[in-house]
Amino acid sequence: MAQAKKIALYVLIVFVLYTIITTPKRAADLVQIGFEGISSAAQGVGEFMTQLIS
Repeated sequence: MAQAKKIALYVLIVFVLYTIITTPKRAADLVQIGFEGISSAAQGVGEFMTQLIS
């Protein structure tokens, strides 16, 4: 099982590097979308916590 996780991690790293090298603009767009999603989720959690306190 540990070997499968290690192989999957290596495949993921190779895929990410390939994407960054071949299409850096698209990779940047995907990173931006990811960070916007994380930011939106954090904002939602903050609003939820504020509503719990209020």
